[in-house]
Amino acid sequence: SECRWDGEFLLNCSFARISTIPEDISQTAVTADFSYNNIKTFLCSDGRNEEWMLQHLNLSYNLISELSLTTCTNLPVLETINLNGNAIHTLTLDMPAPAHGSKKYRTVDRLLPALKVLSVERNNLNTVPRGLGLLQSLQTVHMSSNAIQQIDPKDFQNCSQLKDIDLRNNKISRIHPDAFRDLKKLQVVMDLRENALTIPLPQILISLNFFQLEVYLSNNAW
Repeated sequence: SECRWDGEFLLNCSFARISTIPEDISQTAVTADFSYNNIKTFLCSDGRNEEWMLQHLNLSYNLISELSLTTCTNLPVLETINLNGNAIHTLTLDMPAPAHGSKKYRTVDRLLPALKVLSVERNNLNTVPRGLGLLQSLQTVHMSSNAIQQIDPKDFQNCSQLKDIDLRNNKISRIHPDAFRDLKKLQVVMDLRENALTIPLPQILISLNFFQLEVYLSNNAW
């Protein structure tokens, strides 16, 4: 491939014309850029369970349509992941509930414990990915320019560290009154511009910290 490695921290595979992640990546890499390629699948773990030092992962502008982060037990210090400009319609963060009497599924224990920024802009999501609350350090979520239609009460449940939400340019017509109940630290911005909202949102926003929070609601259907 045309990947470039500085021998220590930075792996640059942007515009490298690759369709899969190279197998010989150094586990000491701090930043890995795989943007603008033809990658269709990404698996966090290679089965060896060896921990990587990766802090910043860029998979933007590839061909990924489905992605599961539940296997990312080997990325304990990952802080940012950029998935912008793919074709993602399914982003899995939580494990399926076990069938009655079954022990097939285990719970996800501290999924990506250091992740602060999750960016999934310009994809094909029609719902907020379930299980965001499992990302215990998550501070920023960018999901603009998708096809999200509504915000349910459990979408941001337990997201106690979340400070910044960008939901601009979706198809949101309904937000549950308790949708942002757990966002005690939301203090930077909530962007709901260019959606399909038809009524004002005082009951939803009343519990948020207006003195520090910027809320954008322009270009809706009202």
